[in-house]
Order: sequence, then structure tokens, then C-alpha cells
Amino acid sequence: MKRYNKLILNILIYGFAIFGLGMIVAWSAVKLKITNDPGGIDKNDRYFQDANVINSQADTPESRLLSNHQKSGKLLERITELYRHYPVDTKRILKQFNETEDYLTVEKMLQAIELNLEDADEDNKHTETNDQGTASVFYWMNLPEWPVLKEAVSKDQLIIDSVAKVTGIDSRLISSVLIAEQIRLFDSRREAFKKWIQPLKMLTSETSFSWGVTGIKDFTAMAIEQNLQDSTSVFYPGNQYRQLLRFKSDDHAAERFNRITDTKNHYYAYLYAALYMKQITNQWRLAGFPINLRPEIIATLYNIGFANSIPKAMPQVGGATIDVGGKNYTFGRIAWEYYYSGELDEVFPFSVAQK
Repeated sequence: MKRYNKLILNILIYGFAIFGLGMIVAWSAVKLKITNDPGGIDKNDRYFQDANVINSQADTPESRLLSNHQKSGKLLERITELYRHYPVDTKRILKQFNETEDYLTVEKMLQAIELNLEDADEDNKHTETNDQGTASVFYWMNLPEWPVLKEAVSKDQLIIDSVAKVTGIDSRLISSVLIAEQIRLFDSRREAFKKWIQPLKMLTSETSFSWGVTGIKDFTAMAIEQNLQDSTSVFYPGNQYRQLLRFKSDDHAAERFNRITDTKNHYYAYLYAALYMKQITNQWRLAGFPINLRPEIIATLYNIGFANSIPKAMPQVGGATIDVGGKNYTFGRIAWEYYYSGELDEVFPFSVAQK
């Protein structure tokens, strides 16, 4: 009996020791930023670069000589051609065009579709479903998980809108990084989607290395807080934002964790995400390279962190690789596709700044 008890005791001691070692290694990995996924450059980065040049030329003196009638004619030709195969997507473009006559946004929406058509040609993914006009050109929108996730995201409209109001980051941009973060769960190997989103129409809030529905890491959250107070920092967004993350207790670590991972109210998860985007866009603006109209770059920088936010003339789209139903995307591309798909525009409309 003594030998048996000693064996049990040893098992417990060694078990706790191994568990403790694992926790220390995991904690160290996070603190040393070993768990950061710097990701890679999107395979279509050249397309994004060329598209940005085209968009930049849209407001030149030469382009202004074209009448609205001429511009409309050119856009409608492209829309009509796409409508034959992808009416679901082109209807959203027509809706945006008819309601706003926002030529630049419509151009970007067309570019998002055209990039996916190029990908489909390369992958030979044109299907009978596509020919019948019932599928989206955006591959991930055809997966059964998308309508469920869309409903879950829509539930947070009022919270996201309130964060957009206090930060100046538009709600569609906030929702784009949210969707890119949540869409990781489309991978069938992940159980979180089946456990939370599918049955409850509720977003998944992470609590391990990344926190909350927007995947904020603890050291990123602390950097965001510090940047709100340091007026000498290139990330400093202005005096009016200093009090947005003020703590109510002396235990900042516990309060930070609890408010970002709150499953009943995602306000702080969105607030930290929006303030991060506010800070990096301020950094790039001060450096002379504004990115406020480039959601694909903002999302990429959101994913790869402050340390990798280095302003330059030709930023690259990328970030962590996400397996979505067997097709690989980068974080930046997922956010960009959603943003310019026009999906959920009745909930998160395009920003006035886009016009």
C-alpha cells in the first residue's frame, strides 16, 4: 500500500512539474514574442500594388476631364460582364454605385472580384454552381460557415458602431479585422466554431495567447495603452483618446484580461483593435505614407504587430496564412476581400472617407 501511495504521489508531483514547465515555456514564448506569426507576403501582392497605382490615378487632372457619364459607362461595362457569372456579387456593386456614385469604391469592389477570377482561372475552380449564378466569386462566402458567422458579427453592430464613434475608425474597418480573425475558425480542425458560433450564433473569444474576439495579445494591449499616454510617440493619436482605456482598479493585468475576454460584451475587444489601427495609421501619416484608404495594409499591420509596422512607399499585403476550407489566404487579403465585397454593407456601410 505504501509503495502504491508513493507511486501515486510521484505521478502527481511529476505531472504538476511537467504542467508547470509547459506553462513557463508558453508564457516565455509569448513574452519573448516567439508566438508571433510574422506571416508572409501575399502571393498577389503585385496585384495589390498595381491596383493601388490605378486607384491613385483616379483623381488626376486627366481623370477629372472624363464626365460622370463616361466613367459610369466604363464601370457598367465591366459590371455587366461580371454579372453573367456572378450576379450575387455584382448586385452589391450596383447597389453601392446607384446609392452613392462613389467611383473609387466601386472600382475597388470590381478589383476584388477580378482578382478572385484570376485565382479561379489558375486553380481551375469554375464550377457548375458558378455558371448557374448562385455562388459568390469569394470562395469563403460559399462555405456553410459564412452565413452563421455573418449573423454572429451582425449582433455586435451597435457595439462596433459605438467604438467607431469614439475612435474615428470606421465600423467597416473594425469588422474587417474581426472577420479575418474569426474566419480562422473555418478550418474544420478547429472545434471552437462548432462549439460557439454554429449553435449559439456567438463569436468566439480567445483566452490563451491572443485575447477576445479580435485576437489581441497582452503585450500588444499594453503597448496600445502606453501609446495613448506618450505624446512623444509616433503612435500617439491625440489628447482626446488618453482616457479611453483608463483602469478602474489597481490590478491592471487582471482588469485588462477580463475586459478584453468578456464574452458578454465585446466593447473592449473592439476598442483595443480600433485604437491599434488608429495608432498605426497615425504613424504612417506622420511618415508621409497615409494608409487610411488601404484596409488590406491596415489589416496586415494589425496582424503582424507594432514591431513590424515600418512606414514605406510600397507596403506589402500579407500576414499570417489562414487555411479556409483547404484554400490558403493571408490575413490582409481576407480583410480586404470582405471590406470590398460589399457584404454586410447594410450593417457596416462604406465610410464617407472613401468617397
